[in-house]
Amino acid sequence: MRKLFLLIGLVVWIAAFKSTGEEQAWIRINFLGYRPTGPKVAIWAGKTAETLEQPFQVVDAVTGKVVYENPVGKDFGTYGPFSQTYRLDFSAVRKPGRYYLKTGSVQSPEFRIADDVYNGAADFCLRYMRQQRSGYNPFLKDSCHTHDGYTMYGPMPDSTHIDVSGGWHDASDYLQYVPTSANATYHLLAAYRDFPKVFGDLHQANGLEGPNNQADVLDEARWGLDWLLKMHPKDDWMFNQLADDRDHSGLRIPKQDDFYGKGFERPVYFATGKPQGLFKYKNRATGVASTAGKFSSAFALGFQVLRKRDLDYADKLWERAQSAYMLGLQKPGVCQTAPGRSPYFYEEDNYVDDMELAAAEMYNAARIQGYKAADYLNSAYAYGLIEPETPWLGADTARHYQWYPFINIGHYEVAKRVADTRRQHIVGFYRSGIEKIWQKAQTNAFYRGIPFIWCSNNLTTSFAIQCYWYRKLTGDNRYLQLEQACFDWLFGCNPWGTSFVYGLPAGADTPADPHSAFTHLGKFPIDGGLVDGPVYGRIYKNLIGIELKEPDEYAEFQSDLVVYHDDYGDYSTNEPTMDGTASLIYLLAAKQGETTAAATVADAPAKAKSVKGKKVVKGKKKSSSRKTVRKKSSGRKKASASRSSGKKKKRRR
Repeated sequence: MRKLFLLIGLVVWIAAFKSTGEEQAWIRINFLGYRPTGPKVAIWAGKTAETLEQPFQVVDAVTGKVVYENPVGKDFGTYGPFSQTYRLDFSAVRKPGRYYLKTGSVQSPEFRIADDVYNGAADFCLRYMRQQRSGYNPFLKDSCHTHDGYTMYGPMPDSTHIDVSGGWHDASDYLQYVPTSANATYHLLAAYRDFPKVFGDLHQANGLEGPNNQADVLDEARWGLDWLLKMHPKDDWMFNQLADDRDHSGLRIPKQDDFYGKGFERPVYFATGKPQGLFKYKNRATGVASTAGKFSSAFALGFQVLRKRDLDYADKLWERAQSAYMLGLQKPGVCQTAPGRSPYFYEEDNYVDDMELAAAEMYNAARIQGYKAADYLNSAYAYGLIEPETPWLGADTARHYQWYPFINIGHYEVAKRVADTRRQHIVGFYRSGIEKIWQKAQTNAFYRGIPFIWCSNNLTTSFAIQCYWYRKLTGDNRYLQLEQACFDWLFGCNPWGTSFVYGLPAGADTPADPHSAFTHLGKFPIDGGLVDGPVYGRIYKNLIGIELKEPDEYAEFQSDLVVYHDDYGDYSTNEPTMDGTASLIYLLAAKQGETTAAATVADAPAKAKSVKGKKVVKGKKKSSSRKTVRKKSSGRKKASASRSSGKKKKRRR
């Protein structure tokens, strides 16, 4: 009898193992959830050869009842590792609640439909910005890089000390760049300007807990502005970069770096408009306007947002907005970052978009003060005509940060101020850029038309914002499904079935082992950090120094097309960035700030069969071959910053 029981147990175990091992289809959803009147599309992706013929169902997770049933529709064919892919459109389901999708034996994770699904997410991502602070770091409750820095290439003797301590570390390294910092600062200021009711006040100006009668996003934006003022301390002094890639010499929690040859000081690169590089490699700088424009737009918007809170500070911002703008006029061209001992640097190749935004914000700021401002607006429009579309739109590749920032923000600001033909021109530029992505995106189920180059998640975020701005400027919802697909991609509706934002949302599959010293050495969470994102398989194969530290949990979802690894060893896909996170904060604020009435569905869903009262026997749900998740705080709840994320997530079967 005992042998019989053992035999039965063995057979059951083998059957379970076989069933798990042969899992060949998955349903990908947005883990954050969906708004009642917004578009709702999940992706069925499979490796099977059989055509998917049965309809899909939306099941109430509480009652087990099928509330909606619809045909799966068109087979979009192969994508990455999958041989079949379908878009499961359930936009017709509007009742708030918890649901999951099911087709045959394949079942999705649960998700929510509610008006508040995005509430608190923007504030949650501010945690990462605070953790990236240099000078005083509120997460560590300690100071770092307080001796910065010594000058290079400036009008003063090389190695002259100048106080530029502060700002944010750029990514998981501790370099600091004006282009990314100014862009991040602008996004934070714009998020508050456009959606002031979204943000809470739980932190002081220094980032420690406690309200100070100012939204946390403004505290963070002012941290960025303070550093930018140090980097542009005089009318004709402008620095572009603090530290260089010698920073990559070792893994460490930020403190005092002593490997630049001058104690704990780090080099500060003056913006000369000419090629720079202290060692073998040089950049291809041709001017300073790309940096000057970013300085000016951040300062001018800072003046507008902060003038009623701190007039003296705002006046200083206005003064520097003007001087930076003049430097941009005097030295047109690009101001690329300086390489150190390796050939890699931010290869920004355009500047008219930066000057367009600067001129637009100078117009806004000058008009507030009663100045004659028409010339600024005319200049902004003229700059906009030079670069109608951000050049990466529709391209398959680009050099690192070649077209930065990844969205022409100036078009939006100009379009809001001009009328008639000029407005049509500017709005048309947005539409033609979106259309280039759409022509590629509509051929695959995920609606992906964005190239898988480094920081593809940053591009995705910026493109979603462009779609959002186009929709707001025109009332044209034709690209709403594409906009939502980009947003869904960031939060789980992708081949790997993972959110790309650390810890958001709670209880979902999110990065656990990013390329970050905070998590790798300190076992600290990097809540809210947006990781770089997937890259083409050909890029990954040609990178130097990448070695996965653990078995790849997503091995069955990798392909020659695109790869993503939640592994510390992959610095190309899994490193969080400060500027990408700041852009995401704007997008999340927009999502929360939108009224339900504004979130209309672009394409009416096909008529579907209504299912009444059909019960679904609820058992253990099939997994999507994802990893067991950590219990983390969502964007809607406050959580302790002392949690450890040191343990790698295990795969859930």
